[in-house]
Amino acid sequence: MKLNNKNASLFIPDNADESLALSRTTTLAISAHQDDIELMAFQGVLDCFGKSDKWFTGVVTADGAGSPRNGLYANYTDEEMKSVRIREQQKAAFVGDYSAQFQLGYTSSQIKDKNNQTIVDEYVKILLATKPEIVFTHNLADKHDTHMGVVTKVIEAIRKLDKSDRPKKLYGGEVWRDLDWVMDDEKVVFDTSEHPNIANGVMSVFDSQICGGKRYDLAASGRRVANATYFASHGCDTATGLNYCIDMTPLIEDDSLDMIDFILGFIDRFRSDVVNRINKVH
Repeated sequence: MKLNNKNASLFIPDNADESLALSRTTTLAISAHQDDIELMAFQGVLDCFGKSDKWFTGVVTADGAGSPRNGLYANYTDEEMKSVRIREQQKAAFVGDYSAQFQLGYTSSQIKDKNNQTIVDEYVKILLATKPEIVFTHNLADKHDTHMGVVTKVIEAIRKLDKSDRPKKLYGGEVWRDLDWVMDDEKVVFDTSEHPNIANGVMSVFDSQICGGKRYDLAASGRRVANATYFASHGCDTATGLNYCIDMTPLIEDDSLDMIDFILGFIDRFRSDVVNRINKVH
């Protein structure tokens, strides 16, 4: 597949033929940055790991230039940092047994540009080549503007597809804002208890971030454990790790559904729950 940017890449961990690697994909994750996939879509990795009939493919949109750096990487230039981040993401793809890993090499400003249709069209091309059943991306309540640029463009891209070519499910996962606040009956709850070694492995390869003072490896594990512990106040835990997502499938089933109205519905229902609980006791 010809990608738009000169610095873009497609990595296939098991060296399979490109057409096979893409066509066998059943779950696709589209993120803003390197390591976002492993934070927000580990359930997709887990579902496909070691399976012959399920395959996970990742798409990282940004070039990695703006990453924080310290320690070993303190004096790295943006160009050097891009190379490091690309290699780290490839390592995660190898450890997680991904079918393929795209890195598209766009700048954050390009991703945040609401008029940038080039990224949308590249997503369309990848979606048509992979035809996944499930897509993971950022959720519409994330507080990182680059993440918001990705999720809105992902929805636009899927809406450009014929209904027959669209994924069956679209999930928005947790990165820069967790989803604990979403009503329990509206959360998509994924049990990530299995293969903790792989969960740790795909996060620990991002050494530039860990040395840079961002312990995403610990944060990812801690969030999943906290979700499992605090999900239900009564009864013993049945999982050691949970990931939360918002089911954004209605947005790709009904093209007239407004993204803002959709996410505000979750927020309004949370607000009503808070008000009702206070009124019960006061």
